[in-house]
Amino acid sequence: MSAERLQKILARAGFGSRRGCEDLIREGRVSVNGRTAELGSSADPERDDIRVDGARLKPAAERVYVALNKPMGVLSAARAQDDRPTVVELVGLSERLFPVGRLDADSEGLLLLTNDGEMSQRLTHPRYGHEREYRVLLDEAPRAEQLESWRRGIVLPDGARASRHASGSNGRAIAAPGSAWSCAKGASDRSAKPRACSV
Repeated sequence: MSAERLQKILARAGFGSRRGCEDLIREGRVSVNGRTAELGSSADPERDDIRVDGARLKPAAERVYVALNKPMGVLSAARAQDDRPTVVELVGLSERLFPVGRLDADSEGLLLLTNDGEMSQRLTHPRYGHEREYRVLLDEAPRAEQLESWRRGIVLPDGARASRHASGSNGRAIAAPGSAWSCAKGASDRSAKPRACSV
């Protein structure tokens, strides 16, 4: 096999999306033939000694895909960050899985888990143009200025995100998919806790 970019090899081996594997390389956790790898490095998985956190890379595992209805209070993460459970712990499989994208801990809904870094890359990277849609249950109908704020978008670490469309009617706020805010509905029950689900 010819040399490939290291992040592509790691993604295929189930260490996360290519972007997540780039972070592993930046953090100095990856080595090739005993030398700490740098972003942009290439390797041949059949000839080179590739290690992550000191453990040698294993051959690509059988692809696993899990559709999980994530409950509230569970982290969209592969490793625990505190005493809250993670989506990977809920599944309980022996394969090294990671979530494709994320839902906030207070959110519930469909979340994909996989060890297929290539698929994760194609589903989550902006250049592939996949729309994302969310439904958010609010404890009261959004105000006009809130809808306008959603139209303008919010600023995330990798740039601004804006909704393609938002309008309000009878306690409903509708936004087309493709942004951080894409569908919100006001609840008639004022005591309802905010929750979200991806669709």
